[in-house]
Amino acid sequence: MVQTLLLTSAGIVPEIRDYFLSILPKKRPEENKVAFVTTAAYGESKNPTWMEKDRQLLYGYGIKHIEDLDLKDKTQGDLERILADKDIVFVNGGNTFYLLHWVRRSGFDKVLSHFLLRGGLYVGVSAGSYIVCPTIEQATWKHQDRNRVGMIDFTALNLVPFLITAYFEEKYRTIVEQAAKMTDYPIVALTDRQAIVVHGKKVQIIGEGKREYWNGFEER
Repeated sequence: MVQTLLLTSAGIVPEIRDYFLSILPKKRPEENKVAFVTTAAYGESKNPTWMEKDRQLLYGYGIKHIEDLDLKDKTQGDLERILADKDIVFVNGGNTFYLLHWVRRSGFDKVLSHFLLRGGLYVGVSAGSYIVCPTIEQATWKHQDRNRVGMIDFTALNLVPFLITAYFEEKYRTIVEQAAKMTDYPIVALTDRQAIVVHGKKVQIIGEGKREYWNGFEER
């Protein structure tokens, strides 16, 4: 089964809505069940209001079944049971270090691999997009997440061979260009109106606005 990931800066915004609906595992939106991973958000704030915006967008697009999932203190067995009937894993943004910490401790990385191989759709928002890259070093760029878990090893899930930097604006160009000189990984910058789709070997930037990338990143 071909793995499908939709990696965003700011969630399923209107500019990428139609594409999202076209790649749903089940044709009718209301038939798809979503695991709504909240971990990164609670690692950043006790009151992460942005999650409700993402939830309401999904409801607005016809998704009816959304179950919150915090990876904290979950076991691999817990996650296998929870994801058994899910079609979409939607991983919210927030603190990237905190998220990756609980991805590792819970066994989510192993469960996610099986989920994708059976045809599930992964949607990442900001930190949720970062953790599928080879490393989360980009979380130390620009407005920088707090490394509140004391993480030393930034190795991530390596489901895609490039780095994503989210919330890109012109004022961050110099910072990203400098970071590009310090890493060998290709880099793609996403604005809040863009996303990157990975479907098997296909890699495509969707949404509105100029494409920005470094270190030999290629769409294919």
